[in-house]
Amino acid sequence: MERISDENNPNLTKPTNFQGCRKFGQEIKHNRRALSVINHNLVGVKAYPCVVNKRGLSQRNECIENKQLDPVHRPITRKFAAQISSTSQRHCPEETKKLKPSVPSSNEFGDCIFIDVEENKTSLDQPVPMFLEETEVVSEVEMEDVIIEEPIVDIDGCDTKNPLAVVEYVEDLHAYYKNMEKFSCVSPNYMDQQSDVNEKMRAILIDWLIEVHDKFDLMGETLFLTVNLIDRFLSQQTVMRKKLQLVGLVAMLLACKYEEVSVPIVGDLILISDKAYSRKEVLEMERLMLNTLQFNMSFPTPYVFMKRFLKAAQSDKKLELLSFFLIELALVEYEMLKFQPSLLAAAAIYTAQCSLNGYKHWSKTCEWHSSYTEDQLLECSRLMVGFHEKAATGKLTGVHRKYCTSKFGYTAKCEAAKFLLQTQQQP
Repeated sequence: MERISDENNPNLTKPTNFQGCRKFGQEIKHNRRALSVINHNLVGVKAYPCVVNKRGLSQRNECIENKQLDPVHRPITRKFAAQISSTSQRHCPEETKKLKPSVPSSNEFGDCIFIDVEENKTSLDQPVPMFLEETEVVSEVEMEDVIIEEPIVDIDGCDTKNPLAVVEYVEDLHAYYKNMEKFSCVSPNYMDQQSDVNEKMRAILIDWLIEVHDKFDLMGETLFLTVNLIDRFLSQQTVMRKKLQLVGLVAMLLACKYEEVSVPIVGDLILISDKAYSRKEVLEMERLMLNTLQFNMSFPTPYVFMKRFLKAAQSDKKLELLSFFLIELALVEYEMLKFQPSLLAAAAIYTAQCSLNGYKHWSKTCEWHSSYTEDQLLECSRLMVGFHEKAATGKLTGVHRKYCTSKFGYTAKCEAAKFLLQTQQQP
């Protein structure tokens, strides 16, 4: 037997004939020894560089903790992964040095070495060698592919046992509302056809009706339907100035009949108008309004979208009150008729969140259920911020006075989200 030099290991001893190889194999078969002893006798030097000392499970966990790898729960960029790789080499320098040489193939030696298979089975009970360098490459690729996005919350999961929530049909209902809201919208320029009424008179009427609605302690749906009936009627029927208040009273009467359980009587409406109209005039206007609107009062208002979007925003009472404060300010303004009811509702909630949090916030869940992105809401939201700033000034302060009471949590005193207006001014 002679020494044959090799590029990777010049001290490696190799058999020079086949007989020597067979004899060596037979010797192993009759005299079974540990694999490490065989390598030591055969080579005459330390174990081959590719062989890594097997470690216990506790040592593995210690090394993994030092690396702080978590490819599933922690998104890591390529730069950060490279930092982790260099950090692991600093923690385990000996392991890194051992793993760099690759295992040479049997063709490099020319001859083969026969090792008993049964002898090798004993090593299966021991921990498998860890090839750290290969593991790091796989982990880096996996961590680069993982992109954690904001999840869309199932807002109806908690109401599966509530029959009034109609979880099975709620998505279809709101899809229907979304398709039908365009028919409930009126032209934002319908006041041009009115000869004796303008948008300022409309604002005075609605601001007064908001106070009447609060005095009668009516439901929220009633107020929004009242405003919808007024706008739809005025867009189709010319009205004299002295009859405008009567239109508002009759619209509220019809909305109460549609939404309320306990409806105010006609005499109460006459008293609240300071007896400006008779019972006969109220009934005649009611008949005219129903015929003009073809008895159709089932169009979706911003209220139905408000309740759904507030649920998507996982709102508390403070956010709910501020959202309704903002959208009621928008009801008074004639220029807000250019926005659809669902957009008004989404913008009110978005503006309220910005006011309470002090920064822009519109979650993926809100975007999914409202079908509006943050950019689509900004125009309407900035207008609402302007109304919020001026709510306590001027002649039309009915909404501000309403939300300055303890009943509504003094919501009107909340600071407006002025930074939304500053964003608009930047180029």
